[in-house]
Amino acid sequence: MKKILQKVQSGVHLTESEMMTASEALFNEETDNGLIKEFLLALKEKGETADEIVGLVKVIRKHALQIDAPFENIMDNCGTGGDGSQSFNISTCSAFVIAGAGVPIAKHGNRSISSKTGSADVLEHLGVRLNFSQSEVSDLLAKNKIAFLFAPHVHPGIKKVMTARKELGVPTIFNLIGPLTNPVDLDTQIVGIYRREMLSTMAEALVRLGRKRGIVLSGAGHMDEASLEGENYLAVIDNGQINEITLKPEEVGLAPVSNEKIKGGDSIQNARILQSVLTGEKSVYRDTVLLNAGLALYAHGTASSMKEGIELAAKSIDSGSALERLNQLISFSKQKELA
Repeated sequence: MKKILQKVQSGVHLTESEMMTASEALFNEETDNGLIKEFLLALKEKGETADEIVGLVKVIRKHALQIDAPFENIMDNCGTGGDGSQSFNISTCSAFVIAGAGVPIAKHGNRSISSKTGSADVLEHLGVRLNFSQSEVSDLLAKNKIAFLFAPHVHPGIKKVMTARKELGVPTIFNLIGPLTNPVDLDTQIVGIYRREMLSTMAEALVRLGRKRGIVLSGAGHMDEASLEGENYLAVIDNGQINEITLKPEEVGLAPVSNEKIKGGDSIQNARILQSVLTGEKSVYRDTVLLNAGLALYAHGTASSMKEGIELAAKSIDSGSALERLNQLISFSKQKELA
């Protein structure tokens, strides 16, 4: 570990194999906490590569709860967070819309880190359990098209690194790789990042991790979600090919809206916003979800275009299918608590 640290400190990029070796040390209880912090800071200062991201993700997934996917073509739509926008829980709400359109989604998420309310906070308030077992996740994906994977629950071995991260108090490679560590084998993924300079690097990492299709995006205002405010930057993945494009809301039939208009609040307020969208209320919140869910449905291949994806997302909401996915997840949670 010390030799690898010296290499990083000298500005040399690590191979995937070297990063895997270093990452195993991060999980080792014998590794000095100070050494972990030095390593994370050195990576940050040097700049993370696709090799380093992939190496770390592979080791984290190796130590995670092993979940058997009941079928192929499962996706996730988790963002990295950290954009400081204080927006409502866009990807969480979008996940139910995606599932309502018939696409199985293993929603990976956490409590609030940089925002007021994380996905786990709002779902817990609504009555969703955070500790689904491996078999329950598989069952939910098969029967309800959506399951929630609470990051600390599915990654129990990461506590030591979390301590070092908190003590550092600055963003590190772990602020990038969260969405990539989903323990379910995903075929498709849409990942939002606020660090726009990492767009192509993250897309390359997704390809290396076996994603057949996907989108890495950085929204207008550097949001880690697609934004109605203006130009969104996308890296679109299709069978190993990466195509970088930009997208404005007007191009897919949506009106521009300032990011200020989609701010959220605490878990109570954000739960109300989520429910208002899923019950069909017309609003800027709904349009934001339509954009994000529509892009996800296009990334998955269910829609042949982004505009068609938005149309399918609207149908998912207006038919009641998206709301039913939420209600079924809450019902399943309550049944297990009573059992």
